[in-house]
Amino acid sequence: MHTRSPLAADPRWRDPADDPLRTTTFFDGPPVGLDEPGRPARDQKPPGRRRAGNHLLVSLIFWFTLAASVEVWWLNTPSGAITGPGTAMIAAGRITGMISGFLLLVVIVTMSRVGWLEYWFGAHDLLNWHKSLGGALVVLTVAHAALLIFGYASVSRTSPTRETWQMLTTLEDMISAFIATGVLIGVGILAMRLFRRHLPYELWHLLHLSGYLVLGLGYGHQFALGAELITPGFARWYWIALHVFVAVCVVWGRAVEPLWLNLRHRFRVLEVVPEAEDWVSIYVGGRRLRRLDAQAGQYFRWRFLTSGCWWQAHPFSLSAAPNPEWLRVTVKAVGRHTTRLQHLRPGVRVLLGGPSGAFTPDRRIREGALLIAGGSGIAPIRALLEGLPAGTVLLYRASSEADLIFRDEIDSLAYERDARVYYIVGSRNEHWPKRAFTPAGLRELVPDIKRRDVYLCGPKGLVTGACKALRRLGVRRRQIHLDPFEF
Repeated sequence: MHTRSPLAADPRWRDPADDPLRTTTFFDGPPVGLDEPGRPARDQKPPGRRRAGNHLLVSLIFWFTLAASVEVWWLNTPSGAITGPGTAMIAAGRITGMISGFLLLVVIVTMSRVGWLEYWFGAHDLLNWHKSLGGALVVLTVAHAALLIFGYASVSRTSPTRETWQMLTTLEDMISAFIATGVLIGVGILAMRLFRRHLPYELWHLLHLSGYLVLGLGYGHQFALGAELITPGFARWYWIALHVFVAVCVVWGRAVEPLWLNLRHRFRVLEVVPEAEDWVSIYVGGRRLRRLDAQAGQYFRWRFLTSGCWWQAHPFSLSAAPNPEWLRVTVKAVGRHTTRLQHLRPGVRVLLGGPSGAFTPDRRIREGALLIAGGSGIAPIRALLEGLPAGTVLLYRASSEADLIFRDEIDSLAYERDARVYYIVGSRNEHWPKRAFTPAGLRELVPDIKRRDVYLCGPKGLVTGACKALRRLGVRRRQIHLDPFEF
C-alpha cells in the first residue's frame, strides 16, 4: 500500500500550510466574533434553472400514459356489463391489473440505470418514485388477484378456494402469474425498513433483480388472459410498445452503456492511499479520461477484479472531481468487502458502471451553495466543493477531530475558492453540535441560507434533521439536493 497521494503532484493542489486560511473549527460552542460569510457569487443564470420543468413534464407523461393504459378497459367494456357485486369485483380486478402492470413497467425503468433518465430527472427522485410506486404495485397486485378470485367465485356461485384451484389448473399462464405475485410480495416485505436494514447489500441487490423475473412471468399472463390485450388492436400494440421501451432501457442501461464505458477506458487501480484509521482512497486511472462524461458529486458502481471482490459491484461516490489523470473513491472498512478494498494492489482491473446521480453542481438553481456533510458523506461533498461558486459554505459534522478526513484538501480548496468551512465537532449530546443543525443554528451560521442551494450527504439522522430545519427556514424543496446512497 502506498502512502503518497497522486493529488500531491496535481498542479491544482495547494499546501494549506502555505496560506492564511479562512477556516474555523467549533468543538462545543457557537461562533464568536466572526465576520459574516461572504455573499455568494452571482452567476448570470444558475444552471439548474434550465431543468426546472423536467419534473412537471415527467409527471404529465406518467399520468397520461397511465390514463391511456386504463382507458383500453373502458373502451373494451360494453355498457351494462356490471350487473351485480360479482361483475363489479371482476371489473375492479381488471382495472387494478392494468394499473399494476403499468406500475411494474415504471418501477423497472426507474432501476434500469439508463444514464439519460438519471441525469435528466435526478437519481434521488427516481429512487423516491421507485419506493413509492413499488409499495403501490404490491398492494394493487394483491388486490387484482383477490378481486378476480372473489368476483368469479361470486358469479359462478362457488367458493374462493375452489375458484383459485380452477384458475390454476385450467387457465394458461396462471401458475406463472401466481409465482410472480408471490415473488413481488416477498420483495415488498423485505423492502420494509424493519427487514431491509439487516440485509447485506449484495443480497438486497440480488433480490431486487427478481423484478425482472416478475416482468417476464407477468408478460405471458397479461397477453394470454388479459381481456383487453388478447385481440389485435390499439390496446395490444400500445402495451407491446410499452414493454419494448422498458426492455430497451434495461438492456441499454445494464449492458450496452457499461460495456462501452469499460472497453473505451480500461480502468485500473493506480494507488491505494490511507486517509485515516479504516479509511483509504483508491486512485483509478484509465485511457482517455478527458472524454469521460462524469461530474463531481456523481457515483459509479465499482467492481474490482480481484479475489473476493470480482463478483460484486458497490456504489461509491467520487471523492474528488474527475480529471484527465485519475478518478478517486474513498472507502471506509465497514464489512468484508470494504475491508478487502483496503488491500488492493496497483494494476488491478476495475469495471465501472455509471456515472450515476444528479447530486451535481449543475443542478443548482440559486446563486450560492451550502454543503452539509457527515461521516462518509464527506466524499461527494468534498468533490462538489471544487465545482461550486465562490462564497460556498461547508458544514462538516464529526464526532471527534480524528474522524475528520480530507481536512488539508478542504482547507486548501476553501482558500482557493473563497469558501468558508465550519468543522462542527463533538458528541450528539453536546450543546453546540446539537444546536448547529436547528433553524436557529443554521441561520446563525448562514444568514443568507434562503438564497442558497443546499447539498446534504451523511447519516440518516443528520440529513433528516437538517432537512426539517431547512424547510422551517423557508428553503424550497427544489433547493435541497440529497445523495441517494441506496442504489
